[in-house]
Amino acid sequence: MAARTALEGSLMAVSIDFAHAHDAGAAREPLVPVAIVPMTMVRPQVVTEPERPHLVGMSREDLGAALVAVGVPAKQVRMRVAQLWHWLYVRGVSDFGQMANVSRDLRTKLSDAYTIARPEVVDEQISVDGTRKWLFRFPARGAGRPVEIETVYIPEEGRGTLCVSSQVGCTLTCTFCHTGTQRLVRNLTPDEIVGQVMIARDRLGDFPDADTPEGGILPSEGRLVSNVVMMGMGEPLYNFDHVKQALAVVSDGEGLALSKRRITLSTSGVVPMIARTGEEMGVGLAISLHAVTDDLRDVLVPINRKYPLAQLLDACRTYPGVSNARRITFEYVMLKGVNDSLGEAKDLVRLLRGIPAKINLIPFNPWPGSAYECSDWDQIERFADVVNQAGYASPIRTPRGRDIFAACGQLKSESERMKKTDRMAAGA
Repeated sequence: MAARTALEGSLMAVSIDFAHAHDAGAAREPLVPVAIVPMTMVRPQVVTEPERPHLVGMSREDLGAALVAVGVPAKQVRMRVAQLWHWLYVRGVSDFGQMANVSRDLRTKLSDAYTIARPEVVDEQISVDGTRKWLFRFPARGAGRPVEIETVYIPEEGRGTLCVSSQVGCTLTCTFCHTGTQRLVRNLTPDEIVGQVMIARDRLGDFPDADTPEGGILPSEGRLVSNVVMMGMGEPLYNFDHVKQALAVVSDGEGLALSKRRITLSTSGVVPMIARTGEEMGVGLAISLHAVTDDLRDVLVPINRKYPLAQLLDACRTYPGVSNARRITFEYVMLKGVNDSLGEAKDLVRLLRGIPAKINLIPFNPWPGSAYECSDWDQIERFADVVNQAGYASPIRTPRGRDIFAACGQLKSESERMKKTDRMAAGA
């Protein structure tokens, strides 16, 4: 490298001296050899802005510590935390300058040390049925590169459900799932998980107007984002701590204020973490079941090889808080000729006996390269009849957002195009 630099410098010196000689040689005088003086190539130093911690997604305790770090007196911390919490999660601001009752000096200190910026919205697609899909880009973390994930909003009569991602990519490789074909890049951080909820509220106009007589108090009814399901990209229980912290913020009664009864976490069956989910998060549980035998589930949901059906269902029977009022949802994708026979419907009923449960039948959503087909509609209805007659609620989930690849199992971001070294640097 040093030799190359010296050579480049020498060539530059030659070209400069030759130009001077040519100008002087207008009278066609013979060129006089010049001394070659090596020149050192000086490359400009690239200065990158240090990564500022994100205040969104922090617990109240961590937010208090962040305030102390910028010089807020200890006796003011509790009051200042309440102010910031209100501005962030009730008013939905994304700029410290909008925090009108916070002193200019403190706003400047906070802006210099921290960020509350929203993720970048790379793309927004709206389905013919009103479903929305957003492609979000998050800044680089550490030595990594920016990453992208997808989030889906499903409007329904009397409710609006936001399907939130927990990872960039996935490690589970479920064979019917498009997301499973994208390798894991990294876990999402609490601010990135909460940020999906914040942007959805921004785009839907679901934050209150700060100029209303109520002063920006959230309405008790009529909110467009009324439910959150951790059913987007990734396995939430493989990012347990970050998901737990994010959902604590989302469910905080003095902020975004979503009831834990309106938050559901879907897992493919990370058995050791299921009890902790009930104890530490207290949210609804959904299980991606999709098969009634270990042999088939080993193929459809490969994590079954590690945590087979017997272990998974035992964890469901003892899930903290499970009852007829708080049933576990079992998700069952309908695959033509694979898992949709009436015999399998009867086996499903036997398998779940004793578990307060609801069974969601999900028509398979096709994606490019998939080897599966959706079951015929008549067969899905017959399957549902068997389950309903056994006393289980068994709604057939209406496919939503298929035309924009926003339906269950269709999410996949462009981050998969990263090179392996980039994924490792991003913290996979």
